[in-house]
Amino acid sequence: MNNKEQFLRLQEVISLTGRGRSSIYGDIRENKFPAPIKIGARSVAWPLSTIAAWQQSCINASKP
Repeated sequence: MNNKEQFLRLQEVISLTGRGRSSIYGDIRENKFPAPIKIGARSVAWPLSTIAAWQQSCINASKP
């Protein structure tokens, strides 16, 4: 079993979600999108699992 978490940088998150930088950060401020975590002094990334969970919640919310 693989327990390693993959980190995604902003461009990867944009590519995976189809959303722009402004909408991502705007929704982070409104608690509608997962916030990144610090991975260095001036670096942030999103754990792949949090993006996948957000995508699944969007899918679930769109079902009647």
